[in-house]
Amino acid sequence: MKKHSIADIKVHLVSAPVAGGFADATRKVEMVGYTIVRITTDTGIEGFGVTYHEVGGEATKLMIEKNMAPRLIGRDPFETEEIWQDMFAYLRGVGRKGLMFCALSAVDIALWDLKGKILDLPLYKLFGGAETKIPVYGSGGWTSYTDEQLVQEMKDLVQKDGYRMVKFKVGVDGGNSPMRDLERVRKVREALGPDVGIMLDANNCWDAATGARFANLVKEYDIMFLEEPVLADDIPGLKKFKRSTDMPLATGEQEYTKYGARDLVLNECADIVQLDGTRAGGFTEMLKVAAITQAWNIRFAPHAMENIHIHLISACPNALFLERLKLFEDITGNIYVDAPKPDHGFMTIPDLPGLGLTLNMDFIKEHDERF
Repeated sequence: MKKHSIADIKVHLVSAPVAGGFADATRKVEMVGYTIVRITTDTGIEGFGVTYHEVGGEATKLMIEKNMAPRLIGRDPFETEEIWQDMFAYLRGVGRKGLMFCALSAVDIALWDLKGKILDLPLYKLFGGAETKIPVYGSGGWTSYTDEQLVQEMKDLVQKDGYRMVKFKVGVDGGNSPMRDLERVRKVREALGPDVGIMLDANNCWDAATGARFANLVKEYDIMFLEEPVLADDIPGLKKFKRSTDMPLATGEQEYTKYGARDLVLNECADIVQLDGTRAGGFTEMLKVAAITQAWNIRFAPHAMENIHIHLISACPNALFLERLKLFEDITGNIYVDAPKPDHGFMTIPDLPGLGLTLNMDFIKEHDERF
C-alpha cells in the first residue's frame, strides 16, 4: 500500500446563538458550535473530525493550530495510536480533561476518517461492525419550558419526527422542586402513552439522597434511566445513588478517556456509560472505553453527536442507541451536506468511506470565526 503522510491541517470554528433562553437545572445555553479539523495527505485525500462547544471553542481551535498541527505534519495518518500517545504526553500538563481532549478528539476522528477513505471502507466496517440501521432517540425538553411546552415538544418528537424514545430534563427551579419534576414526568407519560420510551436527565443538580428519592418516586412512570442525578465528579454520590434505587443510572458525558470510564465501572457508578467520542479522546480512545463497558457487562450509549458515534454503535454489541440533540439540529444540518436523519426511530449508516459525511464548505467558510 502506498505510504501517506499528513501535509496540511485546517481548523474552522462555526457557532450559532441559541434563541429562546434554553436552560437545564444547572445552566443556561446561549451558544452552540463545532470546531472542525480538516487533515489532508500528500496524496490529496482529506479527512475531517469535529468536537463541539457551548463555550471555549476559540481555545480549542487555537490549541489545535498552535500546539497540535505542527507535530502532525509529515506523520503517517495510520499511526493513530502512536499519535494519540504522543499528544497525550505532550499536552497532559495543560489538560488531563476538558479542552485539550476536545482538541485531540477532533484530530483523532479526522485521522480515522482519513484511514477509512484511504482504505475505501466505512468506519463501522473498519471497527468490525455489520449493522447499518441504528436506533436513535430524540433529546430535548428543557427545564425552562412550561409544562405545556415540554409536553408539546415530546409529542412532536414522537408524532412528527417518528422517535420511539425521548429524553427530557428534570431539575426545575435549579433542582429545588423534585415534586414539580414528578408532575411534569406524569404529564409527558400520559401524553405519550405506555409504548414510548422515556429517559430523564438531571444535569448534575441533586445530592445522592434527593436524586434517589426522586428516582424511587418517578419509576412508576416506566423510566428507562435517570442521567446525571448528582455532580459528575461526585463518585461517592453516584455510588450512593445507585445503591439506593433500582432506577438505571446513566452518566459519563463529563468524563474523559479510558481512565474516566474505568473509574465509573470500578466504583459501581453507572449502569449505562455515556462518554462522548468528540470530547473523550476520539475513536482511538472510545474503542477502549467500549471494551471496558463490555468487560463489566455494562451498557454503552455515547452522548450526542449521532453522525459521529453511529459507526461505533454498529461495532459495539453492548451499545444501546444514539442520541440526537434537538438543540444541535439546525447547525448540524448546515455543517454537513445531506447527513443521515432519523427515520421512524432509526438512522442508517451511509455506505461511503470513512465517516460517510460531506462537509458543507460554503457554509463553513462563510461562518468561520476569525480572531
